[in-house]
Amino acid sequence: MLSRYFTSVVSRLFGRFASHQFFSLCQCCINKCYVKLMKLDLSEFKDACSYKSLNALFTRAFEIPRSFSKDSKVIIAPVDSLVTYYGEIKDGKSYQIKGSSYSIIDLLGEKYKEKAKELEFGDFANFYLSPRDYHRYHIPFDLKITSLTHIPGSCMPVNLPFLKRKKNLFIENERIVIESYTLEGKLIFIVLIAALNVGKMKIVFDKRVQTNSKADAISYYEYSDIVLQKGELLGWFEMGSTFLVFSEKETLNYDMNVMKHVKFGDTIGKLN
Repeated sequence: MLSRYFTSVVSRLFGRFASHQFFSLCQCCINKCYVKLMKLDLSEFKDACSYKSLNALFTRAFEIPRSFSKDSKVIIAPVDSLVTYYGEIKDGKSYQIKGSSYSIIDLLGEKYKEKAKELEFGDFANFYLSPRDYHRYHIPFDLKITSLTHIPGSCMPVNLPFLKRKKNLFIENERIVIESYTLEGKLIFIVLIAALNVGKMKIVFDKRVQTNSKADAISYYEYSDIVLQKGELLGWFEMGSTFLVFSEKETLNYDMNVMKHVKFGDTIGKLN
């Protein structure tokens, strides 16, 4: 089994390589090889050789902005990803993948123990980003952010084979837990899951959050006036990983297909 120490060290080392800026010809070759190997579609982005590091290519921003519905009731896909599973929260449990449940309290952490109970009979949705996907994550509908917790952990792979065979994978991996509310006051949790070769997970509204570091302590932050609009940038993974959404009962009504790919900005449901 991959240990926390081993996976964290591997991820940090890969992160250093990916962040290093090689001389232009070498970097161009590295970037082009990655694009070819992963079959990246750069039609909405700069040319591969325009990025000064592999990490800059991973975390690329759009050159051509994505359009999406401005209807306040429409939920948009927050990331380019595979919808690995979604459904109803029952008995305080969600699912990594069909047939593999885990405790939401264990995922969110002790700080949100009571809040987790408010999610009973609500909904969960799992979005897996592969290394070929656009790595930035956005807000799926207008949200007020009230707190964030960074929970250190392992950086094990979160691809489908690991999801199927490793119980409580989401709970063991490093993660960022974001407490938020719809403008109508309904509770929403967004959870960002680290994975092997994810050097960092970035949050645009708080530079204090430093992931995949040597720190073992859980960090907690509170906010009073952060409101992010649908489509607004929340941050990015420095490599692929998983974006989870948990909602209070009768808040979200999803309309998407399990094991199908969605792109940021796609309509995937409506707020009730």
